[in-house]
Amino acid sequence: MLDKAIKEAAIAHGDQKRKGKNTPYITHPFSVGMILSQAGYTVDEVVAGILHDTLEDTDLSVERIEDLFGTHVANIVQGCTEPDRCLCWRERKQHTIEYLKTASPEVRAVACADKLHNAGDMLEDYLEVGEDLWERFKGKREEQAWYYNGLVESLCDRLDEHPEGSIFHRLKETVDLLFGTV
Repeated sequence: MLDKAIKEAAIAHGDQKRKGKNTPYITHPFSVGMILSQAGYTVDEVVAGILHDTLEDTDLSVERIEDLFGTHVANIVQGCTEPDRCLCWRERKQHTIEYLKTASPEVRAVACADKLHNAGDMLEDYLEVGEDLWERFKGKREEQAWYYNGLVESLCDRLDEHPEGSIFHRLKETVDLLFGTV
């Protein structure tokens, strides 16, 4: 199932690149899957992590994901997908922050791994290029800080339920390093 997910995601994402970089986009969903795998999540959650951006950013349909990987994986991927791409950036991100407060544990885990990889990538780039990093994003530094701190509030509200070093703890630490404690 993992091999099939890797192939489907690689084909679906094709020649996409990471924002503001020449890095193939597929490195992101693969990294999300590895974060989940290393943290001990189930195969379904790892597969959903690999496929988490396909509904949003590719032509892959939820029906195809369900046919190939089952309803559980399709539901997790759908739960990680912004429902209305027509809304402005801030409205979409506000929806994500609110939604993740009550999302299923599987969706919260995949979303956390996604945001952890994104924040870690941003931190690495920030150390390399400094403030120029924020020019890559629709929401500049202040907006990104608002969004990522909101994600930490939503996803890391129950840190005592997660062991030290969990992806939830790591997300909070990475966001604190990237934006300072705001």
